[in-house]
Amino acid sequence: MKFTSQDLAQIKAIGKQPEEVQSQLDRFVNGFPDIELYSTVSKGNGLTILSKEELKQCITRYEKGSAAKQLCKFVPASGAASRMFKALYNFLDGQTDEQDEGVQTFFNDFDNFAFSDELAALLGNEKEELLKNKSKKVVELLLSETGLNYGNLPKALLTFHKYKDDSVTKAIDEHLVEGALYCAGSNDKVAIHFTVSEEHMSLIKSHLEKILPIFEKKFDKQYIITFSVQDKATDTVAVDLDNQPIRKENGELLFRPGGHGALLKNLDAIDADIIFIKNIDNVAAQWLIQDTIDYKKALGGVLLETQNKIFDYCQKLQNSDSIDAKLEEEILEFLGMKLGYKAPNSYNELAEPQKVAFLFNKLNRPMRICGVVQSSNTGGGPFWVKHPDGALSLQLVETAQVNLQTPAQTTILKSSEYANITDLVCGVRDFEGNKFDLMKFRDPDTGFIAEKSQGGKVLKAMELPGLWNGAMSDWNTAFVEVPMTTFNPVKTVLDLLNKEHQGAL
Repeated sequence: MKFTSQDLAQIKAIGKQPEEVQSQLDRFVNGFPDIELYSTVSKGNGLTILSKEELKQCITRYEKGSAAKQLCKFVPASGAASRMFKALYNFLDGQTDEQDEGVQTFFNDFDNFAFSDELAALLGNEKEELLKNKSKKVVELLLSETGLNYGNLPKALLTFHKYKDDSVTKAIDEHLVEGALYCAGSNDKVAIHFTVSEEHMSLIKSHLEKILPIFEKKFDKQYIITFSVQDKATDTVAVDLDNQPIRKENGELLFRPGGHGALLKNLDAIDADIIFIKNIDNVAAQWLIQDTIDYKKALGGVLLETQNKIFDYCQKLQNSDSIDAKLEEEILEFLGMKLGYKAPNSYNELAEPQKVAFLFNKLNRPMRICGVVQSSNTGGGPFWVKHPDGALSLQLVETAQVNLQTPAQTTILKSSEYANITDLVCGVRDFEGNKFDLMKFRDPDTGFIAEKSQGGKVLKAMELPGLWNGAMSDWNTAFVEVPMTTFNPVKTVLDLLNKEHQGAL
């Protein structure tokens, strides 16, 4: 399309190039290529299941090996909490009434929410009567600015858990607890990085200023907290159903956040050897936390063990134009068994120097150890994927990336027994200690287009390659089964009633 002078000024102001915006517009017309699933994963075939003894060994390896490493916990925390309360908003708007199952559960189990005391203080002497009558006033005080304002806060600042001593914790507080228990360096410093929205930055900083001294005293650790916001340059242009750019009332192009894949830039800016990634809402009450601690350390142990082997191979291949047949076979087996990559048949046709360069290139890249949980018919999750050159690699795949019109692909997708839980431990330095440029290891063809609504109108929005799928497409990958007790996301307010979020300490 031909951009106006106003368009060009707007595009420049948000840090983009006109060519990039045009490329996005072309994507809406041409779409993204589908991912070709090859097979599901299973024990010994792209998936590691740790025995009790192996779990202990991995934990020990991490505790010893991480002492000399720079650690960081990376928490995507920019999500607003409003979507958690969809059922309650529908109740307020009259789309449902007090007979709605979700509404009834909210009122009947009111006292079991960790935030109930805070809200009860606002309800005063009317509390019991308002709850009995399922009054909208209760919901209004929960969600609106006149009350707890939960409809406008980030998930990070919602009260998730209440304990026997009547203490309560926000979602962000539980990440401080986790950080102290598996991400403390040898100097007893805990580095945690939160990605937050600009509108919530001051609120989150204010809360942490109050709470950090309490946790530092409790764990005898010092927290190093850093923040970043999603770069506006990662926003994507929106179009109508005819793929024409949507304009706001003032004539400007409408840009929308590019999804969690836009956080790759934020991740790339982290200066650490090992980075733990976990979403803000995936925390459990502390009585259930031990599995999380053990398996986070175990994933770290798997990372360190695998990296040691990678680094050894890289040193042997560096500056070489020949390779011993036995070593070549060993590396190819290592790539397939440990790093989730099986070379295409065309590899055999390469000259020896090209084989060396090929193997070195496949080894010398970022590494991610992904925790996955057993869960049948999950749709997206961990799979072996076939690439156009015939190579196979392990990938985290979302349903939107698969052609559901192809029966064979649908069969593979539905036969998955594991789900991705955004539980990653990442190694982002090479064998010489240099930091990888993470932007070079993403696959720009793995984004997707989804229909959204804004102002009551349907539009098409583009999501960038997801942070833990397309944005890490060219990383070395290993999948490790972790217990379901480590996966406790809060997607709706009623999830806080699950036993995993009912404090018992």
